[in-house]
Amino acid sequence: MTFMPVRTRTGCGLFAVILAATALADDSIPLPDDYCQWEVKDYAIDKPLCGLRGDAERGKAIATDGYKGNCLACHEMPVPGIEAYGTIGPPLNGIASRLTEAQIRLRVVDTRNVNPMSIMPGFYRDPRLINRPAKPYIGRTFLNAQQVEDVIIYLTTLK
Repeated sequence: MTFMPVRTRTGCGLFAVILAATALADDSIPLPDDYCQWEVKDYAIDKPLCGLRGDAERGKAIATDGYKGNCLACHEMPVPGIEAYGTIGPPLNGIASRLTEAQIRLRVVDTRNVNPMSIMPGFYRDPRLINRPAKPYIGRTFLNAQQVEDVIIYLTTLK
């Protein structure tokens, strides 16, 4: 079993202990063969997953697809023709003016590294850390590395 890194602030020690106890990887589940390890540094993932480069048009299609990224379920996005969107997450309009590509990457890959209480799924989270996944997602990520990079590049166009 391994522990996920936990960053704490003064006064949050108990929360960190609870989080660390629930963030154990299930080593009995193998990682997918195409899974690329990633590293968090200063609340960002600097390097593209698997060295891939995304495509903004594919990323927009994934972000707005209810069976893939489905960002519209929780976030307001500047997508023409879409009138209904969620308000649970922050608006994504102007996200590239607020965050760097590396910071956006961490939030898409596994936002719990930024906010451990987030309900946003980690689209490329280590599948061994996913609690009670649906059967089709056991041992898998929600999006593959290329799809994640496509979404990231699309989000970097939202200035």
